[in-house]
Amino acid sequence: MNLKPQDVLVALKLASTSGVGWSYPALVVALNLSLGELHKSIKRLTAAGLYNENTRAVRRGALEEFLIHGVKYAFPLERGGVMRGIPTAWATSPLKEKLIDTSELPPIWPHPEGTVQGQSWTPLYASVPDAALKDPALHEVLALLDAIRGGSARERNLAVDLLRERLKNKPELPIVALG
Repeated sequence: MNLKPQDVLVALKLASTSGVGWSYPALVVALNLSLGELHKSIKRLTAAGLYNENTRAVRRGALEEFLIHGVKYAFPLERGGVMRGIPTAWATSPLKEKLIDTSELPPIWPHPEGTVQGQSWTPLYASVPDAALKDPALHEVLALLDAIRGGSARERNLAVDLLRERLKNKPELPIVALG
């Protein structure tokens, strides 16, 4: 069973929250996925060893390793033209505060509600921009992941450190399942 980009989105959402109060329907709304997509995603994450169905928790060590070393190869970043969108990678927090602003166009996910003109980067999954708008913590980890997927060595190294910090600072509490 091969992982799909939405599986990374699901894993990051679960890892970026404490898990308290989350239900499958809440994740469906938060990530703009169908219930079927979400269940299949959890199954694929389990088969890949990134999620433990018994404890209902993301396996943070395995997820960290996959995000840092595998995602950029499994789901390579695609760059596009200049347009309006939502900042990602080093153009938004937390990397934005750590790097000196350059004259280079900022990377963005194309989105009609976006306020920044920049170079479009195709998001990991189509619902990423909407999910990021709903959840600033998720936006941060998705932006860090984009920096790992498409940044320079310096940007990648900073993103790796910040992503590790975010993954370790959350308790491994389970997602609440329905009935």
